[in-house]
Amino acid sequence: MKTTYKIFITLFLLVLLSACSKDFLDLKPLDQEVSTSFYRTEEQAMQALVSVYDVLGYQETPGVSWAPFIVISDILSDDSYAGGSDANDGQDENEFNNFNIPTTSKIAHAIWLKNYTGIYRANLLLEKIEGIDATEAFKKRLAAESKFLRAYFYFEQVAYFENIPLLINTLSGPSEYNQPQATPEQVYNQIALDLTEAIADLPTSVSPAEAGRITKWAAQALLARVYLFYNGVYNQDLQAGSTVVNRGIMVSYLDELIATSGHDLFEDYAQNFKLAGEYGKESVFEISYGDTPPWWDWGYVRGGEGNLSAQMQGPRVANSTNWNRGWSFGTVSQKLVNDLKDDPRFAYTVLTEEELDGTLTKGYQHTGYFSKKYSSDAEHWGSSGQFELNRTCNHRVIRFSDVLLMAAELGSGNAQQYLDRVRARVGLASLPATPENIYNERRLELSLEGIRYFDVLRKGISFANSTLSYSGIRGPNYVGEQQLFDVTFNPATKGFLPIPQTEMDLSAGTFKQNDGY
Repeated sequence: MKTTYKIFITLFLLVLLSACSKDFLDLKPLDQEVSTSFYRTEEQAMQALVSVYDVLGYQETPGVSWAPFIVISDILSDDSYAGGSDANDGQDENEFNNFNIPTTSKIAHAIWLKNYTGIYRANLLLEKIEGIDATEAFKKRLAAESKFLRAYFYFEQVAYFENIPLLINTLSGPSEYNQPQATPEQVYNQIALDLTEAIADLPTSVSPAEAGRITKWAAQALLARVYLFYNGVYNQDLQAGSTVVNRGIMVSYLDELIATSGHDLFEDYAQNFKLAGEYGKESVFEISYGDTPPWWDWGYVRGGEGNLSAQMQGPRVANSTNWNRGWSFGTVSQKLVNDLKDDPRFAYTVLTEEELDGTLTKGYQHTGYFSKKYSSDAEHWGSSGQFELNRTCNHRVIRFSDVLLMAAELGSGNAQQYLDRVRARVGLASLPATPENIYNERRLELSLEGIRYFDVLRKGISFANSTLSYSGIRGPNYVGEQQLFDVTFNPATKGFLPIPQTEMDLSAGTFKQNDGY
């Protein structure tokens, strides 16, 4: 979803690109619209909503860094290494891989700025909705989508950084720039409130022309993901206003979704990551990527719609008819291969170097394995524009199989049936629906989808330390000394990223740095 009405913010210098001072905002230019003359009509409101959705697809911050969610979160996990062409190419990513992340990390700063950009845009639209000349039904849906999106950005932000400011209104001036950090409890409860309020006013389905817009089911599924992480890390239920959100409520939401939403599993697991599977019955929440408009500008990559995760994770192959011109970041670990090697999903998850045609250039932390779910495969090549900037594969954020496994893990009375459905789809026999078996199934079903790291963290620091620290595991095609592939988790950080030093400095002493940094 694209718009020409783009807003860029930092947390402490909240300004519009089209209007950078109060004096300028007071003017009414003939050739551009600003916030004082915008948010009047349904058309303008939809443009503003698209600008909030647009941030979902941001994978780089101009002048800061590239930070595709799938690549970065999987590098933090035990699914992937940093990779890249050489140690210098992947230096920033390797800081994440080795849990040696400086407070000056460009990637961490890019993530921070991206999410507060989305939060600002959602807050601004929510403040303007009542002034829009539109029906109440239109405004309710707009508000519900904005709350969902604000919750999504806050969840990513708090799950990465833990101690963050909570802003549910735009800031009115410099006197408000130094906002304090909220407690995680405050942030998560606001996320729960936003999602429960959104559920009440979101539609249960959207037309093909609206593919990519949020439904009630996406909000219920996202709330379940939030609950699992928050309850696992902090051992508490959520509080959505006056309503306690506990396991029972989450199971009722997910059971309803499973029984009545119309979502279901594809018969073929591989279809999830094919063009034909986009916005299909298994996709509960999906972020759009593509080659419309065709994009050429390396200086402003976020202006295009290509999926950078696919570009970065593709193998460095030339003269190939099937994969081409990837950058070999996020090379897949032997640890994941060992877990998946006897599973039918291996063939649709991991790309081996033996499958490649053309000429392969082996890069840094080469393991011989690449992601097949988000890759530079021929089906997802853009039809025009700069080749690397127009990968066309959508990000399946929440799949129906994930919903089945979340419901089973949370204790649904249908847990055995739900686990069996996930396994039967790929021809596997039933296993008892024990917590361990359900959790392990997530590893096999959802690997290389950006979920694993947060699944590990919610099992506790001791589990994270033993799972994310490993050495001596090596496959037959690994290139380089073993020390390049040994990883030691830093439990002092509890798995959270550092507050970017730039934001620490701007806070003028208001912020406290996260533990371990």
